[in-house]
Amino acid sequence: MNEMDPKFHDIEENIKVIRERIGEAAVRSGRSEKDVRFMAVTKTVDPVYINHAIAQGIDLIGENKVQEFLEKKDRLHLDGVEKHLIGHLQSNKVRKIVTEVDMIQSVDSVSLAEEIERRAAANNMTAKILLEVNVGGEASKTGMDKSQVTEIFEQIAEMKHIFIGGLMTIPPICENPAELRKFFEEMYQLFLDIRSKNRDNVSMDILSMGMSHDYEEAILCGANLVRIGSAVFGPRIYQK
Repeated sequence: MNEMDPKFHDIEENIKVIRERIGEAAVRSGRSEKDVRFMAVTKTVDPVYINHAIAQGIDLIGENKVQEFLEKKDRLHLDGVEKHLIGHLQSNKVRKIVTEVDMIQSVDSVSLAEEIERRAAANNMTAKILLEVNVGGEASKTGMDKSQVTEIFEQIAEMKHIFIGGLMTIPPICENPAELRKFFEEMYQLFLDIRSKNRDNVSMDILSMGMSHDYEEAILCGANLVRIGSAVFGPRIYQK
């Protein structure tokens, strides 16, 4: 890839701007920039561009699909980089990914957790996960219903080879910022409620919410991990 590719410069500038905006939103929420983790979402992004983002200091990447990550990983410069799976995970793909990533953010059922538990036990490891909540109750999205979170949390917390690190959500698209804030604030309250339970195998340190179009609002409402793809790498290019 030509080092003069203008996309390299775009990625550098985008990362600078995003870091500034994360810092400003964090300060407005009573925290500092270092209190909010910046994930670069790499769905459909060529490894050469992911590596350039890593060279700019990105130390956390998120991939949506198991197969896509496995196909890319050998071409990525992953020393010192944390890797999360953030897309929907089918139970039959767990064995392929459980040892390959540092965290699975999209656990939305007891049955999926049970499969992760089985595969983690077989590999003599502890799998770190987030519980995915469908905060808007949308039929088109994965994630557990808000009303199920406590019960599912209690069941998964009993699994010996799983460590629950927090919650993740993708809110509905909202035209009205106040409506969006309502969903983010609801998630933050749920996060606090679950964290207060003080269970073994649970830290509840991570609230993963906010993407390219709404990450500042998410930070203002308590997010401490934001997942940003197109604002870093530009519009996604889907293969036909």
